[in-house]
Amino acid sequence: MAELSLGGRTPPRSVPVEDRRRGEALPMSDGWLGFSVLALAALGLVMVASASIPLGDRLHGDPLYFFWRQAIYLAVGVLLGAVVLRLPLSRLQRLAPWALVAGGVLLALVLLLGQTINGSTRWLSLGVVNFQPAELAKLTLILYLADYATRRHQRLRAGWGGMLVPLFVTALYGGLLYLQPDFGSLVVMAAATLVLLFLAGAPLHRFLLLALVGIGALAALMVASPYRVERLTAFLDPWADPFDTGYQLSLALIAFGRGEWWGTGLGSSIQKLSYLSEAHTDFVFAVLAEELGLVGALAVIALFLIFAWRCLVIARAAEREGQFFGALLVYGLGAWLSLQAFVNMGVNMGLLPTKGLTLPLLSYGGSSVVVTCIAVALILRVDLERRYPYRFGGRERRGR
Repeated sequence: MAELSLGGRTPPRSVPVEDRRRGEALPMSDGWLGFSVLALAALGLVMVASASIPLGDRLHGDPLYFFWRQAIYLAVGVLLGAVVLRLPLSRLQRLAPWALVAGGVLLALVLLLGQTINGSTRWLSLGVVNFQPAELAKLTLILYLADYATRRHQRLRAGWGGMLVPLFVTALYGGLLYLQPDFGSLVVMAAATLVLLFLAGAPLHRFLLLALVGIGALAALMVASPYRVERLTAFLDPWADPFDTGYQLSLALIAFGRGEWWGTGLGSSIQKLSYLSEAHTDFVFAVLAEELGLVGALAVIALFLIFAWRCLVIARAAEREGQFFGALLVYGLGAWLSLQAFVNMGVNMGLLPTKGLTLPLLSYGGSSVVVTCIAVALILRVDLERRYPYRFGGRERRGR
């Protein structure tokens, strides 16, 4: 059996010096990653509370209504993340194909049984809460692609035949998202897929060709829908129609302008007072910039950069230790969450067309928060299996 390596390299085998005996308590993982995640989650609770006070008071008679729900979502996410953190990567890899099927079934169910809000059918009602399958689908797709690229690494590098399966699966998921419609999730999912395939060893020329084809297809889908053309036009010049197509972006830019360097003060945003819609979800970053200023906005960007940096470090270290499934999984999860974060912030700042994407860990939303916590737990699990291979049994299947 040929030795599997990413990018044609065969990493050295070594046992990390920090490996410990099995009887010890759960060891610490990457400190910088933990710091960035905890800081973003804490700041998210604060900003959801601040941005949603007017809406919570008007709709539910409780100014902190959305804050309490966000806190519950975060607690559920931490609990589920703790469960996932205990699962060996080898078991998760065996479950990857079944997770892919489950994600596809949920995306199909939302088209049949989902709730329509603001013209989009993206949610399944679970009684007291609504669940957005698109968030889980991003996770299941990356899990499957990491498994596929590990098992079929040589085929992936050899020719187009090895890329047909992951591209077909991504296209199927993308088609279901397009029908909702959820164009933002489609873009992020496609971009994360390309990044993962490239880092798995797909030749550069093939990667570039796929990227060009993907950009062309996304552009065609955007132009095919009149409302997306309006969004693109508004993004280019929101002040041309500030009371209609450019309304949301204009108010977001005003919020950034009011914030100046140090902000108007926590809780002092004007735009959240029933002017800027989705202030506690898609446009929470604009409210943050208004209340905490440029300094606060740059701090959030820095935290996401730290998160992306540590994901690359963890994935590269796992790759050197021969833990290829774990490495690809972290590459994919890091690309997804980082891309989604920077797309959301770009939309808020008027650098990108408006997309219905949440800001991971900061925006209000149960599906996003819970799935993000699970994704972070998977990243930490990869790091733990690399640091403590004998204690956590970090042994993965080899390519065949």
